[in-house]
Amino acid sequence: MKKKKMISISLLLTFSLAIALLIVFISILQPEHLHVMEYYDVRVVNGFTDNSSLPLVIWCASKDSDLGGRALQERDDFSWQLSTNFWSATHFSCTIKWDQKRKSFDAFKAPRDAYRCSPLRRCSWLVKEDGFYFSNDDVHWRKDFSW
Repeated sequence: MKKKKMISISLLLTFSLAIALLIVFISILQPEHLHVMEYYDVRVVNGFTDNSSLPLVIWCASKDSDLGGRALQERDDFSWQLSTNFWSATHFSCTIKWDQKRKSFDAFKAPRDAYRCSPLRRCSWLVKEDGFYFSNDDVHWRKDFSW
């Protein structure tokens, strides 16, 4: 009986050590892919200078959550908070439509944005006539891509 108990404890310790080593190994090789429930604020702002007659239409979703659509007038925004999963596979994409223009983009993609949106964990997008601008502080904007 004592021998069985010793073997069970030994197996449990070996299994625990193997799991711990696996987590350490993964975090050393790809630390950007290993996060535990980090929260981010994502915001998309209508930065058009004159679209009072025609709103910017936005629809955002992930594989697990459909945030729905909104019609944004000048300076209106669509924002939400999300949390990343353990393996940082969280991904929200949005489709933007204005007049004849239509563009889909990744509003949040954990492998790309985990560090880019830091230190405030804010990911903001400003949609303008000439393209899509990104900021992690709502002050300094950088053009990421055109329509």
